[in-house]
Amino acid sequence: MNTRIYLDYNATTPLEPRVKEILISHLDSFANASSMHEDGRSVAKEIFTAREYVAALINAEGGDILFTSGGSESNNAVFNTMISPSLTRSTHLKELYGNRKTILISAIEHPCVMESAKKLEKLGFIVNLIPVDSNGLLDIDSYKNLLLSSKPLLVSIMMANNEIGTIQNIKELALLAHNEGALFHTDAVQAVGKIPVDVKDLNIDYLTLSAHKLYGPKGVGALYVKKGAPIEAFIKGGHQEKGLRAGTYNSPSIIAFGEAARIAREGLQFYETHTRRLRNKLRDGFLSVIPDIRINGHPEHVLPNTLDVSFPGA
Repeated sequence: MNTRIYLDYNATTPLEPRVKEILISHLDSFANASSMHEDGRSVAKEIFTAREYVAALINAEGGDILFTSGGSESNNAVFNTMISPSLTRSTHLKELYGNRKTILISAIEHPCVMESAKKLEKLGFIVNLIPVDSNGLLDIDSYKNLLLSSKPLLVSIMMANNEIGTIQNIKELALLAHNEGALFHTDAVQAVGKIPVDVKDLNIDYLTLSAHKLYGPKGVGALYVKKGAPIEAFIKGGHQEKGLRAGTYNSPSIIAFGEAARIAREGLQFYETHTRRLRNKLRDGFLSVIPDIRINGHPEHVLPNTLDVSFPGA
């Protein structure tokens, strides 16, 4: 009998059994978390706990986490915020950012970042692509030159690439951006839950994460927004998420997301070590039996679970 082995975890992960149990058990908790009665308050309390778990995974404060439908929505929210400076920036922020209209993104961003940038370009923004080297690492000299010459409003660079797994030095890149007065966003969907991520240490303004990349349910994610960073209401019509993302809470999925974040944080060191060992074993096996293959991505700065291989003739 053939055994199928699933090796597409960067696209999505299965539900962790404990997360699945939490998700199913809360399908009967149907009360609206925004309702003032006891049932509603009970669900709201669970959402509060989930927010704290998600925040803890990236060393943030619960109040800095906004729940969304996933990584694409979170990324779009950041870019859409740049459109309406008069609505999103306080007097102090206007003084800092003025009428800046340049956006910098890396050449290997996820399509939801690429398309969001193209939308801004159609509205009069200037979008510059930062090149990467053959290993997928950002060309730091080009980056510095673009920062100096363009004085961007926003820099968006993914933390870890979803195809080749290369991990960028986000702390350094954010520091360079801030030194030139720019806001900094990172799409960390592929990184969170696989490697340590600390928003306070990185000193970034925005970070995107998604539940289904770390053994949680699909259709739920989060956006970290640093205190003081501008953010525009991306779905209007209700008071949820501080009025920034209206709509009745998808309570079971949010609560399950919190459980996935809690489990990921507790098991992060084991996951990283164990998965990297398996990855290296597979890589070494390929190299020993298949001639002329190419291992893509950075040899050291790479996600522990990701192996990208080119096979000759394929």
